[in-house]
Formats: sequence, structure tokens, C-alpha cells
Amino acid sequence: MIEVREYLDARGHSPYAAWFAHLNSKAAAKVAVSATRLASGNFSNVKGVGSGIFEYKIDFGSGYRICFGKDGETLVILLGGGTKKHQQRDIETASVSWQACKRRKREEEHGPNT
Repeated sequence: MIEVREYLDARGHSPYAAWFAHLNSKAAAKVAVSATRLASGNFSNVKGVGSGIFEYKIDFGSGYRICFGKDGETLVILLGGGTKKHQQRDIETASVSWQACKRRKREEEHGPNT
């Protein structure tokens, strides 16, 4: 089983939750099912998009996507989401969040000056 967590920024806000909160009910249901599939280890609709970011493509509506990073083989960090229309911007935003997530993890493990 894969553990799925949401990335929280320095203020404790989740970009994924903020995006999800604005989805209509049908899109939210599709996204929730997709996140559950990730948790069960189903990466069939996933592709790497660079800088350690992955994208789960959801074939619904305007082409929804979940952006995430993987920390090892059993942990997925949800970074955000979006649609095909804003795909590049969403990937860039997720990349900034992923770098911050990895930096915070290093600092927690080794101290702030690493």
C-alpha cells in the first residue's frame, strides 16, 4: 500500500486541497477516485514530467491532472492539480513545492545548514 499525503507549505496550507476545493462535484469525485488509485499502487495513468514531478492524468472534462512527487517507493506527496489548459504552469508550481518539500525534509533530518 502507498501512503498518500498532501504537501503543506511553510504556512501549513495545502496547494492540492486549495485546488480540490474549487472543483465541481463530478470533477472532485473523479479526482478522489484517482487519488485512491494512487494509494492502492495504480500508476497506470502516470508519467514523469521532470524535476521529480509526476502527473496522474484523469480522462474527464478538460483533462484533469494531479501533480505529485514520490518519496521512496511507498510515499506519494500530492503537490497540486490542474487541467491540460494550464499544464505547464501547474507543473512549474508543483516543482517549486516539491523542491521546498525536499529541502524541509533535509533540514528536519540534518539541520538547517545542509
